[in-house]
Amino acid sequence: MGELSTWCSKWLGSPPVQTLFEHAHLSTVVGLRLADGREVVVKARPFEHRLAGCLEVQRRMHQAGFPCPEPLAGLEPVDGQGPLGVQVVTAEALVPDGTVLPLRPDAPELFAAALARLMTAAPSVADVPSLTPAPPWNGWDHDDPRPWPWPDDMDVDLNDRPGPGWLDETARRVRTRLRCTALPEVVGHGDFESQNIRWNGDRLHVVHDWDSAVARPEAALAGLAAAVFPAGGPENRPATVAETEQFLAAYARARRRHWTREESEVAWAAGLWVLTFNAKKASVAQPNGSAAAKLAEEAPERLRRADA
Repeated sequence: MGELSTWCSKWLGSPPVQTLFEHAHLSTVVGLRLADGREVVVKARPFEHRLAGCLEVQRRMHQAGFPCPEPLAGLEPVDGQGPLGVQVVTAEALVPDGTVLPLRPDAPELFAAALARLMTAAPSVADVPSLTPAPPWNGWDHDDPRPWPWPDDMDVDLNDRPGPGWLDETARRVRTRLRCTALPEVVGHGDFESQNIRWNGDRLHVVHDWDSAVARPEAALAGLAAAVFPAGGPENRPATVAETEQFLAAYARARRRHWTREESEVAWAAGLWVLTFNAKKASVAQPNGSAAAKLAEEAPERLRRADA
């Protein structure tokens, strides 16, 4: 706790006295109770230029009254030799309570309404620092001419691991479809999964993981969420085609708009991109696994809707 204690004393004005929880994946996330009684979440990860934009998005969302943690300190370095290594660190207020929403029949409508509320409160692209490059699960505009971007949680070039053939071809077609759209980009949340969202009954309680703020067409943001919103929830799975359709229809109603043909195709293409990316990683991690089997059944219908 030495590094964290020094960091908290300097940037938050109070040292930690108790560790509430700790989680490490792409980032090290630690919940702390400070000596002055505040409960905070401290997050350390390698520096990326896009993090400045993500932090500003979170700050503006909180100021707009959207339910997200209040940023308290941001992108300050930790240069010690302890477990955090050389990282940048942010701190935000701990938002207690709330539960993961059970996957019930009206879940697509509730998640869609929550995303619509987020999009209504989001700042414009021009008002925040750059959010590029996008994370790989929505990074179809990466520089490599081959279909797959470098994953953020695996040290492997997915393009050097061919197959399944249908999966690589699906990614290529979807990427081509998304890269040819001229829809304007807006600020939104690129990882709108159940694991990042907490509820009080039917009421949205808090949205976490603002390192996943991105600039993408609104239809793409809705399509990404519509494909993955159950992930990390009680059933921990992607959405079905029917649930994706239900989400997109509910989102359009919440935003009081109708999807154009172009927007509808981009939404379905973006959703299929994240599903193929996740399936590709799973096929590399477990070559004999069945993670891609369900997507293989749905991919033709999703491709048809994406016109890809």
